[in-house]
Amino acid sequence: MDILACPVCKGELKLTVAEEKEEIISGSLNCPNCRVDYPITNGIPNLLPPEQRA
Repeated sequence: MDILACPVCKGELKLTVAEEKEEIISGSLNCPNCRVDYPITNGIPNLLPPEQRA
C-alpha cells in the first residue's frame, strides 16, 4: 500500500477488503480526492482511470 497512489491525482488510496485469505482476493482502493474506486479482483488491482476501463 505504501507504493500505490491514485493514477489520476497521485493521492493516497484507502483500502477496502471484501475477501482475504493469505492475501487480498477482492475489494477496492478508493481515492478520497478524486472520489474514484479502483476494483481489486483475483488479487489484482485495476488502477486504470475509469474512462479507460473496458
